[in-house]
Amino acid sequence: MIKEPNVSVEKKTPRKPASRRKTSQTAKTVGKRTVKGKSSTPKKQPQSSKLSDAAHYVLMALGALAFVVAFYYFFIRPYSYRWKPCYGMKAYGVCLPYGYAVHGIDVSHHQENIDWKVLKSVQYAQFPVRFVFVKATEGGDFKDKAFDYNFAEADSMHFIRGAYHFYNPNTDPVKQANFFIENVELKAGDLPPVLDIEKKPKNVEKLKKDLLVWLNRVEKHYKVKPILYTSYKFKNKYLSDSVFNTYPYWIAHYYVDSVRYEGEWKFWQHNDAGTLPGIDELVDLNVFNGSMSDLLEMTIKD
Repeated sequence: MIKEPNVSVEKKTPRKPASRRKTSQTAKTVGKRTVKGKSSTPKKQPQSSKLSDAAHYVLMALGALAFVVAFYYFFIRPYSYRWKPCYGMKAYGVCLPYGYAVHGIDVSHHQENIDWKVLKSVQYAQFPVRFVFVKATEGGDFKDKAFDYNFAEADSMHFIRGAYHFYNPNTDPVKQANFFIENVELKAGDLPPVLDIEKKPKNVEKLKKDLLVWLNRVEKHYKVKPILYTSYKFKNKYLSDSVFNTYPYWIAHYYVDSVRYEGEWKFWQHNDAGTLPGIDELVDLNVFNGSMSDLLEMTIKD
């Protein structure tokens, strides 16, 4: 039997590849970084963002306030007189200004079909309506479609009547005066013709010259000084002239206890929301600055 030689075996610890070690280190590093990236500590919001939000809300509040103020100034304040308590004379759906005995109205096609027989009853009311101004013409070629009927009915129902022309600053004044004369026949007992001037002029001096052309032409024809109708603001701004102050004035100033115009005036249009029998639509209300005999004195003579 053959005896095998003694063999000694040396055990060696295997080395780990370098690449594995690097990979492991890299993994640990990445793991650490990942842990840091998922930190639960909340980040602080920039202060400028908070300020911008606050400014936004402030601007919204200011805008809302400006809207409310503008709405009140333009849509509520001018008409607040309608809702004021009336401690004086109330008639025709409004509070009448105190101290005037002679009342009147002005009408046009905007009042549609007026029942003049029914309307006649206001002459015997507690605050009788004595006079009526009727729109006749406008510009150089427009005649109010209801003029002939309203003007004739006002006479037949024994109202003291007058006719007015709505002036257009962009139309030749001679043409406008002639057009009014062609369409309006006044007689003894009628009020003088009225020039209604409301439109703002582009050239104030030209407007004044043209108005005098119309007034002189009409006065020459009817042999009586015409009445000027306008608002107190328009009068003060555009017609503050000694020449125009010689004309009798019909001043428009709504929803106030007294007319603000400080000069002499004959008529005051104080409200545009009157309700009268025989008229379905709202109507303008007026007072005369004087007695009934004074009003008759103003009318055209034979």
